[in-house]
Amino acid sequence: MDVLRVDDGLTGEERMVRDTVRAFVAEKITPRLAQWFEDGTFPARELAPELGKLGLLGMHLDGYGCAGASAVAYGVACRELEAADSGLRSFVSVQGSLAMAAIHRFGSEEQKTAWLPRMAAGEAIGCFGLTEPDRGSDPGDMRTRARRDGSDWVLDGAKMWITNGSVADVAVVWARVEDEGIRGFVVPTGTPGFSASDIHRKMSLRASVTSELVLDGVRLPGDAVLPGVTGLKGPLSCLSEARYGILWGAVGAGRTCYEAAVEYARTREQFGRPIGAFQLTQEKLAWMEVALGQAGLVALHIGRTKDEGRVTPQQVSFGKLANVRAAIDVAREARTILGANGITLEYPVIRHMNNLESVLTYEGTQEVHLLTLGKAITGLDAFR
Repeated sequence: MDVLRVDDGLTGEERMVRDTVRAFVAEKITPRLAQWFEDGTFPARELAPELGKLGLLGMHLDGYGCAGASAVAYGVACRELEAADSGLRSFVSVQGSLAMAAIHRFGSEEQKTAWLPRMAAGEAIGCFGLTEPDRGSDPGDMRTRARRDGSDWVLDGAKMWITNGSVADVAVVWARVEDEGIRGFVVPTGTPGFSASDIHRKMSLRASVTSELVLDGVRLPGDAVLPGVTGLKGPLSCLSEARYGILWGAVGAGRTCYEAAVEYARTREQFGRPIGAFQLTQEKLAWMEVALGQAGLVALHIGRTKDEGRVTPQQVSFGKLANVRAAIDVAREARTILGANGITLEYPVIRHMNNLESVLTYEGTQEVHLLTLGKAITGLDAFR
């Protein structure tokens, strides 16, 4: 489909990334996804080395075993991963754009060499501890504390809704330090006092590991702190990287729902003809095509701008807000075309539809991105 032929704007290398990830997903992931979703499981340890061999973990970072790919190539990979499932893209995004990116950008040379090559290869899994049980959209009010004790650091607190938490080997944890503000810490998850428990009974992102982290007197050496940043700009800059992957990934989720709806409309017969021959069905499909074409153009434009070093957080907020909303609308419309079959795991639509409800919320809620754009438009800060 893709009437606008958005992918004609990709380079040969970017198309190679697209085709490689798409083939991997079709062979290794898609046939198993419905069962993972139904069971509420995700084989992170099994998949991490395979994703590492493909160069997808931290692929947009330079050095330390990372591929150094362009922003657009990374975005295309996220699109193809989320075309399978948001949980798969979340795993790769948290590993590369949050945990690895924080160490790569703000870590010491010792921290980088200790963790990044292993994480790029999928030999070590990372997570990113920012959100707290009572603090989601307002991370500046975090309650997790780090205090000095001699030459050591001691961390106490809790983090919530942490992707990869219980399977991680290392956690990048953000905590408030008295008289210093917010600092980041590299925490090996085997450290005494660190624990992670999975969040169950989810109806969204079921093929994803989501955990609560508890830090109870976690003692770390003095060099565990990320030396390159102080304050919220550290975690927020990492979130912007993750949001960038989402604005591409959502296009993939929407595309899968659209393709399922088109195929169903061509083959499902009612009143003696395929339902795709009815005007109302064609109207639905046409609007879905328009929404995905626009979202694809937004993603590609922001990606090119990012590769030129000119992207702004407001542009990333625009893309995340617009593209996730478009994908949700497409998923919901696709569900109506599939009728009752749309709510079964025999088709991918309800799985993507449920997942996108979480994607709408994480890495900045819809309301946060609306107010970010509102500030850019008016010059007035509604957050205060």
